[in-house]
Amino acid sequence: MSSKQEELERPDTVAPEERTRGILFVVSSPSGGGKGTLIQRVLKQVLNLSYSVSYTTRAPRNGEVKGREYFFVTPEKFHAMVEAGEFLEWATVHGKLYGTSRHQVSREVFEGRDIILEVDVQGAASVRELVTDSVSIFILPPSVEILRQRLIDRGTDSPEELELRLRHAPAELKDYRAFDYVIINDQVERAAGQLSCIIEAERTRRARQEPQIKRVIESFS
Repeated sequence: MSSKQEELERPDTVAPEERTRGILFVVSSPSGGGKGTLIQRVLKQVLNLSYSVSYTTRAPRNGEVKGREYFFVTPEKFHAMVEAGEFLEWATVHGKLYGTSRHQVSREVFEGRDIILEVDVQGAASVRELVTDSVSIFILPPSVEILRQRLIDRGTDSPEELELRLRHAPAELKDYRAFDYVIINDQVERAAGQLSCIIEAERTRRARQEPQIKRVIESFS
């Protein structure tokens, strides 16, 4: 087990057999796959679910707010955070840096709250390796034509950036086999409903509920 994994799994003051860990949900897709839209809908529908705000060196898009969608930082600040070990994972995506706060994820999980993480496929692979009980979900766009149109409609990329994202998409799509679940995002309401159902189903797994189950069983003694 790596030292990073040990850090995430180390309990604070509550014995492991009495503590209920929160669940880390890792959601990924090619750029334009719709993961952000689905996550925002699910956050409004599912109780007791937090969102991991990542750090990035890219510029804010129209309507994005620092601390809500991302923490926008300079490359110098980002590299300083890397050196300080502040990221659970980080990667270069389309020429920009993205990283997940180790502190936020650890705090939410230790305090028993579920947290949803929005990352690219590189980041998802890193998190799956470090947090072995995380739940990974791949959002699959229904066709390359729809993916292209979504990127165009988003209106945030130059023609060169748009083509770069489309060029990388086939390789990203091949990683779907590494995920626990795949949602085909052909209809937003249905896809958001499926994501909500996955979260609720994972919460009811027997292994995740052992502390509560034991307390209930013991009350019958």
